[in-house]
Amino acid sequence: MSKKNKPDSRGFVYSTDPGFSFEAEQQDTDTLLPQQQKLRIWLETKQRGGKAVTVVTGFAGRPGDLEELGKKLKTVCGTGGSVKDGEAIVQGDQREKVLQWLLRNGYAQTKKAG
Repeated sequence: MSKKNKPDSRGFVYSTDPGFSFEAEQQDTDTLLPQQQKLRIWLETKQRGGKAVTVVTGFAGRPGDLEELGKKLKTVCGTGGSVKDGEAIVQGDQREKVLQWLLRNGYAQTKKAG
């Protein structure tokens, strides 16, 4: 059995067109300066077994730079986390620590939701 029709992040699951292929999104854009980033921070508990996590979204740039940002945020907060689907996720309610670190490191005033 071939794996020609795998789901992707845009919601495509199956196509009847034999020539159809999922095209990967090109994310080779340069990373914006911290002052130009429009990040959002919020607390999320859905689909996490009741555990709270702090989510940072809105990063515009290379995936490697987002990984680096996520690693720094996890270090500052002293917790675990991950980076996936364009979001940096830090375990626990770390909104204030994340916000203060972003402001100290030159990021523009960040929107804090929730």
